[in-house]
Amino acid sequence: MSYVVEVKQSARKANGAVGRLVNREGSRRTFPDRRAAEAWADGLSEGSRPVWIRAAHPADRSEVDGYLVSRRRQALALDGAYDKRRRRLRDTTPPPDTLGQFR
Repeated sequence: MSYVVEVKQSARKANGAVGRLVNREGSRRTFPDRRAAEAWADGLSEGSRPVWIRAAHPADRSEVDGYLVSRRRQALALDGAYDKRRRRLRDTTPPPDTLGQFR
C-alpha cells in the first residue's frame, strides 16, 4: 500500500526547501506509508519553518492520502501587545476629549 502526499501552497511559501523541491519534482510524492511521509516532512523542517503531514479529510475526493502543510506566519508573541481592556481597567478616568466624560 502506498501513501500519496500533495504539497499545499502554505508549505511551499513557508519553507524554501519545500518550494525548491516542488519546482524540481512536482507537488505530489508517494511513500510506502504515513510514517515515511512524516519522516520526510521532519527532514524538510530542520533549520527552517516547520512543515507536517495532515491527513486528508474522509470526504475529500482527491486521490491523495495526506497533505504537506505549514503556517505562513510564526506564532506571535502577545506578551507586550497593546490591550484596550487592560488600559481601561487601569485608568478609570476617561480623557477629557472623549464621549466617556458624559457618563
